Amino acid sequence: MSTYIIGEIGQNHNGSVDIAKLIVDLVSRPVREEVFGIDLRPMDAVKMTKRDLNEELTDSQMNRPYDSPHSFGRTYGEHRAFLELTDEEHFEVYKHAKALGLDFVETLCSVGCLSLLKLFTPDRLKVASRDLTNLPLLEAMAETKIPIILSTGMAGCKELDDALEVITHYHDNIAILHCVSQYPTAPDNLNLRTITYLKKHYGQYTIGFSDHTIGIAAPVVAVGMGAEIIEKHITIDRRMKGTDQQGSLGPDGVNRMIRDIRIAERWMGREELYIDPAVSAAKVKLERSIATRRDLHPGDVITEADLHLLSPGDGFKWVERDRVTGRRVKNFIPRNEIVYPKDIE
Repeated sequence: MSTYIIGEIGQNHNGSVDIAKLIVDLVSRPVREEVFGIDLRPMDAVKMTKRDLNEELTDSQMNRPYDSPHSFGRTYGEHRAFLELTDEEHFEVYKHAKALGLDFVETLCSVGCLSLLKLFTPDRLKVASRDLTNLPLLEAMAETKIPIILSTGMAGCKELDDALEVITHYHDNIAILHCVSQYPTAPDNLNLRTITYLKKHYGQYTIGFSDHTIGIAAPVVAVGMGAEIIEKHITIDRRMKGTDQQGSLGPDGVNRMIRDIRIAERWMGREELYIDPAVSAAKVKLERSIATRRDLHPGDVITEADLHLLSPGDGFKWVERDRVTGRRVKNFIPRNEIVYPKDIE
């Protein structure tokens, strides 16, 4: 089992290609589990978001004053324009990610944003939760035949089914991510069991989880529930200016999340009950064996009243006591010692 982990840069680059590249550097770092000395796979991909501001909000919304500590402009439109990178700048970050061995995912927010496909082909395209009902956009993205990831943050079954109907006219290389569009998501609203619902009812697609909770626990639990893709917002500094920074993972959080997900993959194992070779030493040391309650001398016939259980576990088990009771003692066995085959006839 290998989880496809996406680090979402979103607007955390604050309008800077250099910051975007630093975030890419962050997620490409090697990850190591120190206790057992295991080198672990880093993230698989980074994700950027492309908007066409001519197809974003109404004029009145774009022109409204935006007085916020996180504002990069006098109006909301100026704020959004400051945070928007050009197609060429996206291409620059794409090349940096590919040079570091990472996949590159693009969220496209309008048909006009497909212009960047003239420069490069992302490994996957992402449909943001708010655009799941934007069927013209979904059709334009599906026509490219690039694998598509859908987020369900604002969707019920009808919205999801309508989206799938449009996309599957062109291809079925689709992933569906359980998502809750609340930033951050309150614990009582997360409902991770949606993952098992999606696997049951939409199992022909890859099922994953786009996380907006605080911390790293939810993605690890999601992996345990069968999520095959994890998406999480990332940044170089959670104290930086920007509305998404505090709800993102910084460098240490990214490292810990990747470590815990990769370790969780190893935890899953196989669906059976068995004695792992790794516990054999503990089994011998700690399990109980048949032992004597009193000194037993050569010629004594052993009864059940002569026996109880003590560690270590390298002797007879209680279910094997008929191999001990009724037998004569061959070698002296002191009280509170294990009864071994060599000591009985």
